[in-house]
Amino acid sequence: MRKGDRAFFYHSNEGKEIVGIAEIIREAYPDPTDKTGKFVCVDIKADKPLKTPVTMAAIKADKKLADMALVKYSRLSVQPVTAEEWKIVCKMGGL
Repeated sequence: MRKGDRAFFYHSNEGKEIVGIAEIIREAYPDPTDKTGKFVCVDIKADKPLKTPVTMAAIKADKKLADMALVKYSRLSVQPVTAEEWKIVCKMGGL
């Protein structure tokens, strides 16, 4: 992730839905909570909420999103999103 990149904010526990868009404001740096030194983190700021949250069920139901990393690898914290996936999800969310 690079400064200025945008990301979806996804509730992975309650709701299992994309609820908003965030912006990366600081690129990767060592995670200060990781005593092993293996992990990095980025700083983000909220940009805007989606008008309608996009649920995992809705994403899985859309055949155009079948290859989306969120569908295939739902346990990952950070995942790539293609430009086409971004457009589809934003449209589903009312943006």
